[in-house]
Amino acid sequence: MDQIMGDGGAFPLETWFWEMPICTRWWTTATVLTSGLVQCKLITPFQLFYSYRTVFQKSQYWRLITTFLYFGPFSIDLLFHIYFLQRYSRLLEESSGRSPAHFSWLLLFSMASLLLLSPFVQMPFLGHPLSSTLVYIWSRRNPDTLMSFLGLLTFRAPYLPWVLMGISFVIHGTVPKDELMGVLIGHIWYFFNDVYPPLHGGSRPLDPPRWWCRLFERRQRHEETANDVDNDIAVARADVRPPDVR
Repeated sequence: MDQIMGDGGAFPLETWFWEMPICTRWWTTATVLTSGLVQCKLITPFQLFYSYRTVFQKSQYWRLITTFLYFGPFSIDLLFHIYFLQRYSRLLEESSGRSPAHFSWLLLFSMASLLLLSPFVQMPFLGHPLSSTLVYIWSRRNPDTLMSFLGLLTFRAPYLPWVLMGISFVIHGTVPKDELMGVLIGHIWYFFNDVYPPLHGGSRPLDPPRWWCRLFERRQRHEETANDVDNDIAVARADVRPPDVR
C-alpha cells in the first residue's frame, strides 16, 4: 500500500499535481474542469468563446478568460493538448525561477496579444494558440535539446513548432492559423527577452513592472511567514510531548 501511495502517503497523481508551479497548476486544473463542466452539460461552449460583441457590448467579461480554458470535449485530442500545455508551461515557469510574477506576466502579455489578433483570424477559442506560444518560447531557449516523434523522426527543439504545424496540416488539411499566431507572439516575446537585451545594454522592455512584482512578492512573503508559524507550532508541540513510559 505504501508503494502505491508513494512518499508521505500521497498518491502519485497528487504528488505530480502539487509539484507543478502555481500558474501551471491552476491553468491545467481550470482547463480540465472547464471540459468536465461542458461534458456534464452544465455549461456549453457557446458560453465560453470570445468575440468582441459578446464581451464589450453584452458585458460578458468572463469570456476573456474562458476562451483560454476550453480545448474541446473529452477525447484523445484534449489529452494531447493538456499534455503539451502542462509540460511546456511547467518547463518555462520552472526555468524562470518558479517566479509567478514573471511567468504570469508572460501569460498576460500572450493572452492580451491573442485577444487583439483574434478578430482578424476569426478564432473564438484561444487556448491552443496560447499553448503554442509557450512551446515556441521553450523551443527557442533550448536549441540543443533533441526531440523525437514516434521514435521515427529526430530533430532539435527549435523545429518542434514547425513539426507540430506539419502534423496538424496533415491531419486537418488546413493551415494551422492558431499555431501560427502562437509562433508570432512567442517570437515577439523571445526576441525582446532573449535577443534584444544583450544588444541594448540589458534593456528588457517586456519585463513585468515593479508593481506587478510587488504583488507576488507580498503574497510569497505572507505564505513563507505562515509556513514558519506552522513549523514553530509543530516544534512546540514536539517539545511538550510527554516522554514514553515503558
